[in-house]
Amino acid sequence: MTDSTAPAPRSALILAFAAIYVVWGSTYLAIRIAVESLPPFLMAGARFLVSGLLLYGFLWFTKKIRPTARQWFDNSIVGALLMLGGNGLVCWAEQKVPSSIATLVISIGPVAIVLLDWAVLVLGGDAKRGARPTWLTATGLALGFAGLALLAGPDVRSGGGSSGLDFLHVGALVLACILWSGGSLYSRYAQMPAEPFTASALQMLTGSGWLFLMSFLMREPASFEAAAVTARSLGAWLYLTLVGSLVGFTAFIWLMKHSTPARVYTYTYVNPIVAVFLGWFILHEPVSPRMLVASAVIIGGVALITISKARPMPVSLTAPAQPKAA
Repeated sequence: MTDSTAPAPRSALILAFAAIYVVWGSTYLAIRIAVESLPPFLMAGARFLVSGLLLYGFLWFTKKIRPTARQWFDNSIVGALLMLGGNGLVCWAEQKVPSSIATLVISIGPVAIVLLDWAVLVLGGDAKRGARPTWLTATGLALGFAGLALLAGPDVRSGGGSSGLDFLHVGALVLACILWSGGSLYSRYAQMPAEPFTASALQMLTGSGWLFLMSFLMREPASFEAAAVTARSLGAWLYLTLVGSLVGFTAFIWLMKHSTPARVYTYTYVNPIVAVFLGWFILHEPVSPRMLVASAVIIGGVALITISKARPMPVSLTAPAQPKAA
């Protein structure tokens, strides 16, 4: 990726950045509300099926896209890593983890990308793929891990009980970061022939298939009762489908063409601030001093990693945020 390929109105840039800052930051709260009465994998699968069909249908009729079998195959791999591994695990974890804390854990995504990108360089033996972290990046990595350790420690949030956070669900969030980052790198280095919008539609559609498969394996359909779904969970699902996936995604793709990746990637340390505020304001999720300190450490580490990259940070061409929640 390079700098903007064409001049863009300042007002359009402001609106687009506001979308990825606020919309993507709010998706963690929306997921938390949606999984109150909707099974996590079934909810996510339905979300991406609908948004994928809407985008695919739009491209089919307006752009006359006709994806090849190879394009479907390549994007199904990315869809598994991003939608199932990234977003699906976030949805599952947020059954137990507050949205404000979930987004802080997810904000270590750049740490995972840096480490995986380094592994690509070392294991691949191709200087054109992968990158070795600088000392500034290494400092950011250390801060990211330190902040995560502080955040996931016992009594991280008031009222959370003596055992603190559920480490299994926190671990799922960390794994979601790794899988999301792996999907992002695969989409970058595999050099898939599909253009970004088409690839994203295919990833959402195939990703929904993976999510439905996991939902079936987890026996979610057998225990699902439509009558038990609350209006607020359904509203959150609609928000995730129509706003989180389509509006946030469209703004992200547009910005990647009209701004630099480093600037676009600032959403990784703005989203947590938005999510923490919304979680506190709407769901009354507690914000302890320890959580604030951990937040500052994690966001500081992410900022160092972001500004230290000598070349563009690999970023998936799919919404979802961060594992996202997008």
